[in-house]
This record gives sequence, structure tokens and C-alpha cells, in this order.
Amino acid sequence: MRYFIGDVRDEARLKQAMYQVDYVVHAAALKQVPAAEYNPMECIKTNINGAQNVINAAIAAGVKKVIALSTDKAANPINLYGATKLASDKLFTAANNLVGDRETRFAVVRYGNVVGSRGSVVPFFKKLIAEGAMELPVTDPRMTRFWLRLEDGVELVLKGFQRMQGGEIFVPKIPSMRILDLVEAIAPGVPTKIVGIRPGEKLHEVMCPSDVFYETLEFQDHFVIKPSIDFGKDINYAKNLLGEEGDPVPDGFEYSSGTNDVFLTVNELREMNP
Repeated sequence: MRYFIGDVRDEARLKQAMYQVDYVVHAAALKQVPAAEYNPMECIKTNINGAQNVINAAIAAGVKKVIALSTDKAANPINLYGATKLASDKLFTAANNLVGDRETRFAVVRYGNVVGSRGSVVPFFKKLIAEGAMELPVTDPRMTRFWLRLEDGVELVLKGFQRMQGGEIFVPKIPSMRILDLVEAIAPGVPTKIVGIRPGEKLHEVMCPSDVFYETLEFQDHFVIKPSIDFGKDINYAKNLLGEEGDPVPDGFEYSSGTNDVFLTVNELREMNP
């Protein structure tokens, strides 16, 4: 096992780190929406230029498979962070055209909010409660988000390596949560204060936009957004390497946190946020 200190902005360092590595998960990003709005070029350097550096290093090192982590904010983005992640998704998809006869393959896994991750609302609310706050700030009471645990996100990536053929965006079927239910789960009975939606924020997040329904396949526990370009490799994305089969989604289909089939209850949210 080797441990490296480095930066995705440093392509030479990435090439050193990937030497004799078979599988790479690209998780590095500047992901704070307000910070990205205020520092757009720094976000671009990491999320877009850094993504291309990962691609170049992986091909040079002969890595077998690379999965890049995406976000629901990359679907129909309205903020700088989401726009950079959409660009990153496109880079990793198109990277399968760069490999020639080499075996390196690239795919993307897109999911929603990870419970308790740095900068997320859960540790923020808990900090306020610990400091004695008598109310919790909520941007909009109608707000919903996709919600999953870290271990579920890890499992999605590992399963993605088994499923991928190159060029896919994997989107898991995961539950949604309502922001007021989350407040009640974390701080029962504590009142809320509506502070207004933040710059670059949406009421509901989308992971499969309706604009690409014709490229979207539905599997038992996930969706696949096929690449919009042809790699000339005659890949059947309707059947993955595990033998799982998917079907085209209906015309105009959209996978949104606001219209999701599954919403977490207050008790379920409480169990996920001990």
C-alpha cells in the first residue's frame, strides 16, 4: 500500500500515484455551491482541469477501470459547481474515445446527498443545536433531496466497476427526504426560520433529466444514462457485464427528488442520523 499527498491539478503526481494501479475512483472536487459561485476559476481548475488530469494519468499508467463520482447538481445545472461536474461527466464519458486499443475504460456514478458529509446540512444543524440554537434555518420548506449513507455510496461504486463497459452514467434508485422531516428527525419540536433559497440552489434535485430520456435505461435498482456519442465498439448498454438487463424509460421520464417514489420517514431519517 502506498500513500501519496498530492493534488488532481498536478498531472505528473497523478501518474506517479497510478503506477501499477488497476482501479481508480475519482472523488476529488470543490463541492461547496456558494464557495464555487464566489471562486469559479478555482472550482474549474479542480473539477474540470483536474478531471482531465486524472484521465490522462489513468491512460498513461494503463489503469483498467476508472469511475468518476458525479452529483445530482450536474443534471440541468444552475450553479457553477453543477456546471463543472457536468463538464467532468462529459470528459470521463468521452475519455473512452481516447484509449484506442488500450483496455482503460471510464464510467461515472451519479448520486445525491451523502448523510453527514463535510459541508452538508446534518452536521450544520447538529452544531447549531449543540450551541443552544432555539430555531433552525431552512431555506424553503418545500425543499427535497436525494439521500443515502456513505456505505451505500461506496457499494454503488464497487458495483459500478463490475457493471461498467465504458461510457455509462450510473444513477442509483435511492430515497428522497423532505427538509422539514430532517429537522424533526434531528431536533424534534425545534421551530424553523425560513431564510430563503441560496444562490445556485434548487428546490428539488434531478439525477436523470427529462431532456435525455431517450438515452436512459431503467434496471431493477438503478438507471443508466448512455453516452451521447458512439465509441465504435458496438456496446449493448441494455445488458451490463453482470448480465443485468434494462429497458428504455417512458417518453419525458425524469428522476427527481421531488417526485421520487420513495421518501424517508422521520424515524428512518433519525436512524440514518444517529
